[in-house]
Amino acid sequence: MADALRAEGFRILGQNVHLGGGELDVIALRDRALRFVEVKARSPGDDSAWESVGRSKRRKLQRAAQAWLQGDVPDYDEVAFVVAAVTLDPTGWSVEWIDDAFDAEGW
Repeated sequence: MADALRAEGFRILGQNVHLGGGELDVIALRDRALRFVEVKARSPGDDSAWESVGRSKRRKLQRAAQAWLQGDVPDYDEVAFVVAAVTLDPTGWSVEWIDDAFDAEGW
């Protein structure tokens, strides 16, 4: 996943970061846009990756992100959560993501 984000111009700030009772799969920054990326593997034709990030998981991600933001972080203008669905099939892998997958406001 990190390679796919780098190919899109992101700088990877962290991977598999455990904080605040949750795990941040990837933390990335591009053009002052900070992204917390939740990576979900799926089978071809399986759209459940998006649905697997329920309310409880979102709260854990938000707590982990808040804890990470308390540290020494680079300047950013916006922050959002991304759900990235990684599909592996016989021809290779592909990534689909939803930027700003759920509300990051109100922290």
